[in-house]
Formats: sequence, structure tokens, C-alpha cells
Amino acid sequence: MGKKVLITGFDPFGGEKVNPALEAVKQLDGMVMDDIEIVAQEVPTIFHESIKVVINAIELYKPDVIICIGQAGGRTQVTPERVAINIDDARIPDNQGNQPIDEPIYEDGPVAYWTTLPVKLMVHEMKKAAIPASVSNSAGTFVCNHLFYGTMHYIEKNAPHIRGGFIHIPFIPEQTTKTNAPSLSLDEIVNGIRIAAVVAANEKEDIREIGGTTH
Repeated sequence: MGKKVLITGFDPFGGEKVNPALEAVKQLDGMVMDDIEIVAQEVPTIFHESIKVVINAIELYKPDVIICIGQAGGRTQVTPERVAINIDDARIPDNQGNQPIDEPIYEDGPVAYWTTLPVKLMVHEMKKAAIPASVSNSAGTFVCNHLFYGTMHYIEKNAPHIRGGFIHIPFIPEQTTKTNAPSLSLDEIVNGIRIAAVVAANEKEDIREIGGTTH
């Protein structure tokens, strides 16, 4: 029986005309590798709407694994996230003008949820393919972390057989023509997500290797 991986990507936000997360998941939508099928879902960069859209997609596609993808301008690598925290603290408004400050995502939720994806193994395999990658220990406090936390909360309460997590990706070159911000090509990002999806579908156990930071 085949496995299904749901990947999600946000629409552009913060004045950007493109979001590489959405562009990448569009390219992967419908891809089949061995017994793994990838399905993609566009997500609005709106706090509570994002969770509703992803819950609907989970109930529609019934995936084995869900990986939410988000843009993190300034990062240099593809970065699977280790943990989602129960706080919204928006530096900028979302695409509907919402800007929550120091608000819990769920009043009755735990402080944090760990990813249930093998993030170190995902990084290991991406690096083997020459994709710059590392584990991240903070998904921020904007809509990306909000969706990551909300997805894990839904899984915990309603679908514990599903494994889930989040990956942040850098800008693509067309977004950095007027800045010195780092970027990766869309092809590299797509390949990194593809590798991560295969690893996540096939492997439940993570590897034990150094992936932490000192600050």
C-alpha cells in the first residue's frame, strides 16, 4: 500500500510578489516516487485561516505524513524545524491585517510540540545531495510557527497516526535582486523538499548526530 505525503506552501506575504514555498510545492504536486505520492495544498498567510485550510486538506487527502513549508528570508539553508511553540507574536501583519502580540495559539494547548519527523536524517540526506541544510530550533512567532503548532495540535488530538512537521526555506534569487539577502535556487529547494518527503515517508526513527547550536 502506498504512502501519501501532504506538503503545504504559503502564498506571498510581506510585500513579496512570490513565495518560494508555494512555487516549490506546486512543482511537487502529484509526483509519485516508488510507493510515495506527494499532494500539495496552497495555504493563506493568515493566522487562523491557515490552520483551517490545512485541517481540511488533511481530512481530504488522509496523508501518512504532512510537511508544511514556509519562507524564511535571510536563511541560507533548507531548515527542518524541531519545535513549534504556543505563541503568536507578529512582527508584521498577516495578509488579512491581523497582528497578534503575545497571544497563545490555543489557550488549552501545551507550551510546545516537537516535530514527529526525522529532521536530522532529512538534513543528512539533503546534504548528501549537496543541498545546504540544517536543523532549526526556532520556527519564529509568525504564521509559520502558528501553522506548525496548529497542525501538530490537530494531529495530537485527532490523527496521532500522522507524522508532521515544518520546513523553512530561503528566498529564491529573484527576491534578492535589490538586497544582499542569501538565496537558493528553486530547483535546489524543490529537490531538498522532495528528499525530505521521501525520508519522512520511509523512516520513523531519527539518527543521532550533532545538529544543535550554541545560541
